[in-house]
Amino acid sequence: MSDYEAPIHVVRDAVELALAEDLGPLGDVTAALLPESARGSAVLNARALGVLAGTACVTETFAQLDESIDVALVLDDGAPLEPGTVIGTISGPLRPVLTGERTALNFLCHLSGVASLTHRFVTAASGRVQIWDTRKTLPGLRALEKAAVRAGGGANHRGSLSDMVLVKDNHLGSLGVAGAVKLAREQAPNLRVEVECERAEQVVEAVTAGADMVMLDNMTPTEAADCVRIVRESGRPATIVEISGGITLDNVADYAASGADVISTSAITQSAPALDIGLDLTIH
Repeated sequence: MSDYEAPIHVVRDAVELALAEDLGPLGDVTAALLPESARGSAVLNARALGVLAGTACVTETFAQLDESIDVALVLDDGAPLEPGTVIGTISGPLRPVLTGERTALNFLCHLSGVASLTHRFVTAASGRVQIWDTRKTLPGLRALEKAAVRAGGGANHRGSLSDMVLVKDNHLGSLGVAGAVKLAREQAPNLRVEVECERAEQVVEAVTAGADMVMLDNMTPTEAADCVRIVRESGRPATIVEISGGITLDNVADYAASGADVISTSAITQSAPALDIGLDLTIH
């Protein structure tokens, strides 16, 4: 498995659920009109500029429908696409090929859209900072979307609530920043601790308390740069600085110039438009 692919059991479960949703109680009643002997072949091709992701879901879709279908992909996840780029071919019994067409394309277009938008953010940041995703993903598709983010050149924030301690304002209550970090160290000594900060004073508190990361939430680029300077001039200059909130393609370069280590954005998963990819069929 490449770094751009989700674990195979995740792919299988997602495809199985998607096919069950599409087939319904009676199966593909339209494809059933075709003779069982009918065969066809199809070409998967890009119709827009972008980055490929989700190919494992395409292979798995047709494997679950009919193992005799031949899926021959010529590109891997992470490959650049432009209109007319051939991604691969699919050939075999016509009924299951048509049955799987929409499920395969749903995965491929959505995940390639995630990879493509991620790549645009990465390009706009000019390599000065890592682009991370968030937990704002479609329920049940998180691992697939996070793999697509990697295919687009981004990196992953925590995958679940078990991965790290991320203290936000709603968690603080009467603890305060220092108290929250201390308690996190006691209860989860082996996990990274991050503190969301809305003001420079909180950044100072978090760094002094020994947080591994500080998240600069909804700050302007100037405010973020000031807070990065505070961290770098502190006694713990290697503390990871993340910027989050209000990040767009128009302003990501300004935030990247702040000197932060990471910019996280939900846009790359939550708001990514599907990439236009087609399946052109020939009936034999």
